[in-house]
Amino acid sequence: MDKTYNNKAWLLVLPVFFLVAISAIIPIMTVVNYSVQDTFGNNQFFWAGTEWFQDVLRSERFWDALGRNLFFSFIILSIEIPLGIAIALSMPKKGIWVPVCLVLMALPLLIPWNVVGTIWQIFGRADIGLLGHTLSSLGINYNYTNNIFDAWLTIIIMDVWHWTSLVVLLCYAGLVSIPEAYYQAARIDGASRWSVFRYIQLPKMRGVLIIAFLLRFMDSFMIYTEPFVLTGGGPGNSTTFMSIDLVKQAIGQFDLGPAAAMSLIYQLIVLLICYVFFTVMSNVDSDKPEQGAEH
Repeated sequence: MDKTYNNKAWLLVLPVFFLVAISAIIPIMTVVNYSVQDTFGNNQFFWAGTEWFQDVLRSERFWDALGRNLFFSFIILSIEIPLGIAIALSMPKKGIWVPVCLVLMALPLLIPWNVVGTIWQIFGRADIGLLGHTLSSLGINYNYTNNIFDAWLTIIIMDVWHWTSLVVLLCYAGLVSIPEAYYQAARIDGASRWSVFRYIQLPKMRGVLIIAFLLRFMDSFMIYTEPFVLTGGGPGNSTTFMSIDLVKQAIGQFDLGPAAAMSLIYQLIVLLICYVFFTVMSNVDSDKPEQGAEH
């Protein structure tokens, strides 16, 4: 019997497409328009072609900001992914403490980004902040506004405090989805704790780890609000990431052409790195069953 298909449900999706067009496509088209033109105000534009893209790629300012972004993302991922896995493994899987732990893990994620920056800005002050005052009383000269190392250390600790919970919750969801039969078989075989993690838990968490890595990379690579509120990009330009530099060019200097070109390059870099990582991890997953079959 032939099936009757009703495609009227697509009408419910049209508002979503409309909102996406307004919130994403139209702004991107505007940015593309600015990236190939120059303006002196009064809505007078002049064709510039790829001039702004060439200027951005030749600029030391761009490469310095890109290097700071990559370095920051590398440190954040190196800390938050292993730390999130370790915390998720130590959380209870049953009992009354499960909801308590989940709520505590979710609390940092509920705090707005600008509030996080403000909290740590006050927290690190030597006169009224708990961290700054404690370090000063111990004889440690801590000043995140004048010392580059202190500024970086504060931003890294702030991001770890704020976003490690996301990795924990994703890894915990992957752990609780593992059937108990796997652990029973491991106990019968006398598997060690490391073997259980290596051959049972880690492979089962691979999917959520890919999601965690992609989310944390994109967010750390595009970080803006927290370091801007905390240090303003200083001391000097030591914490001026690409997002902060982009805002300075677009709003502070009103260089719309270079800022638009830089934003497009910025977006392409994020998409390219995410695509490469996702492709590599997907290929690793697809190759594993075949390797297992050979053995």
